Amino acid sequence: MSVDIKKDDNVLVISGKDRGRSGRVVNVLPQDGKIMVEGIARAKRHTKPTAKNRKGGIILQEEFIDLSNVQLVCKSCNRPTRIGHQFEGNVKVRVCRKCGAAQ
Repeated sequence: MSVDIKKDDNVLVISGKDRGRSGRVVNVLPQDGKIMVEGIARAKRHTKPTAKNRKGGIILQEEFIDLSNVQLVCKSCNRPTRIGHQFEGNVKVRVCRKCGAAQ
């Protein structure tokens, strides 16, 4: 399965409890259709004190959300948009559907 959203892209959440918030993509799982966004879909995890984690307690951790729940934010027009593809020479590039700028 091909995924149009890549690591370090800026995305906007369009559905779910964090609808309307945006953030930077931290991790992408294309085979599962999941994406992890910085500061979005955070869950509380209760941890014990260990050698690696000296302090135990409650930590906030980002969770994976579905790819269909986010839209890429265009770098040039700064609006959420769908992704198109064009060939520039022999290279396939991502293109904003609203302004036509290459991503």
